[in-house]
Amino acid sequence: MKKDKEKEFNILELLQEKYEIKTAQDISFALKDLFKDTLQQMMNKEFDESMGYERYDNKTKKSNYRNGTTRKNVKSEFGEFELFTPRDRNGEFEPMIVPKNKRDISGVEDKIISLYARGLSIREINAQIQGLYS
Repeated sequence: MKKDKEKEFNILELLQEKYEIKTAQDISFALKDLFKDTLQQMMNKEFDESMGYERYDNKTKKSNYRNGTTRKNVKSEFGEFELFTPRDRNGEFEPMIVPKNKRDISGVEDKIISLYARGLSIREINAQIQGLYS
């Protein structure tokens, strides 16, 4: 239990340091930014796993290649923000965290924030979120 409190305190310190939080509105902005960045990282990791190789990996023999990103405006409880969905040449990537044609992801925020506060990695959070859409 003590380690959980220490992790929560460390996250709060980092938020305070990065965003210089002074008001409730500052907290809201920081959470929106943190949520957006977490979603983007999760989507990128999901894409790496789908492709079978990391970005900039020149040693792996590939049958499918990366093909840039597509902009996607997403609505959530934190407001609207922009994500960049990775693409592959064969069009095989089906994101789980923010599925294709889904623009309203309200409700996912609470789960991600609570998991992030508990110190779970992006990969562990991604596995939990995938359970929501299964």
